[in-house]
Amino acid sequence: MGRYVARRLLQMIPVFIGSTLLVFLMMYALPGDPVRALAGEQHVDASQIAALKAEYGLDQPIWQQYLNYLGNLFQGDLGTQIGTQRPVAEVIADAYPITVRLAIFAFVFTVVAGISLGIIAGLKADSLRDRGLLGLTLVLISMPSFVLGFLVQYFFAFQLGIAKPNVSIEPTSSELIMPAIVLASLSLAYVARLTRTSVAENIRADYIRTAVAKGLPRRRIVGIHLMRNSLIPVVTFLGTDIGALMGGAIVTEGIFNIKGVGSLVFEALGKREGATVVGIVTLLVIVYLVCSLLVDLLYAVLDPRIRYA
Repeated sequence: MGRYVARRLLQMIPVFIGSTLLVFLMMYALPGDPVRALAGEQHVDASQIAALKAEYGLDQPIWQQYLNYLGNLFQGDLGTQIGTQRPVAEVIADAYPITVRLAIFAFVFTVVAGISLGIIAGLKADSLRDRGLLGLTLVLISMPSFVLGFLVQYFFAFQLGIAKPNVSIEPTSSELIMPAIVLASLSLAYVARLTRTSVAENIRADYIRTAVAKGLPRRRIVGIHLMRNSLIPVVTFLGTDIGALMGGAIVTEGIFNIKGVGSLVFEALGKREGATVVGIVTLLVIVYLVCSLLVDLLYAVLDPRIRYA
């Protein structure tokens, strides 16, 4: 197990470098001059622009800028915003906790509701409840998140009056429930379908027939024998979905006026604050890589037959 973890950690290095390098090039090599873009239509002396470029290292070759970024990254420095002169790490630290809370609520809702609905439908495949679940998940998959967000906001906030249409600057847990449901809707649909398909396939397997023939309680058969094997593809999806929930909240945060990472990315793209975008993407890449490793290790817990050399 230790050798496998060490090998996976080494494999993460080129993935991390490749991902961050791609985003770095998209933000600094393709859009143009971020310093001149900051001035807008105002006339700025060329010497002032040159001084700002030298201050932020933007006058160096792009490969040197990236190496400088990696060197600063290992020291905990994600760069500095040009417009506000604030450290990017400080800006992200202000917005990240809200997005993390939102992602956790959405993830818990996805796991509990998605797996429960999938089990209920998978145990009685081709039944009325199974077809109803497939129809519901198809609607959630087909509906854009901004449409679902406005519909939920309209009915629960404006028609029923049981929730606020927008969250406060420092949102409470109750205020984040409605945005979390909207954010989790697409993931819930996929988790429910994956669980349903996996349960429907494994319930006909020989080891389930053997467990039934031995007279084991139904709760033990479903809760241990069936679910441990059925959850492997679901865990794979959930492991990668954590990063997607944290990075895919731009639309949801915009609808409910949440000042999190999603809105921060949107504002940074509009102002061409490349350091902010690259810093956020770097954190998301780390989250993806760590979750991917944890998912692979969790396979051995769900299925004892899996061994890592």
